[in-house]
Amino acid sequence: MADGDGTTGSARTLRATAITSLTPLEQLDADPFLVDARSQHAMCARWAAEQGCVITRELLVHALRPDHTALWADADAGLVDLFVSPSRRVLERALRSVDDFVAECGRRGIRVVVAEFAEPRYSAQMKARVHRRLSMPTAGYDGR
Repeated sequence: MADGDGTTGSARTLRATAITSLTPLEQLDADPFLVDARSQHAMCARWAAEQGCVITRELLVHALRPDHTALWADADAGLVDLFVSPSRRVLERALRSVDDFVAECGRRGIRVVVAEFAEPRYSAQMKARVHRRLSMPTAGYDGR
């Protein structure tokens, strides 16, 4: 697993799948970043932009098996060059076994990168926005 540097010798734009964690809203007070998939995705997008990559797919998952077809469909189709996640701990929540996933990526020649930017510090107001966004998704609330 690589940290941060996404450079390669290729002039082709690298395509990345962002892996974010699906964590129940009930855990918002205990661990807001794991609940806030929008901030996780933004961290992946920031990393990708800084590296000249493009996020082509976002997987919002919890305890997914490392061999699950959702992880590999785009890779098998040649549509993804790497996986990016905000942090190791997000990967640990998103996947059943990070080590098995990394090993499978190695076998398939797909890189795994963790962005490792600082997580946001959540104020009560920020937690309230996350709560509103996640508790009212069908009411037309756009998360702002």
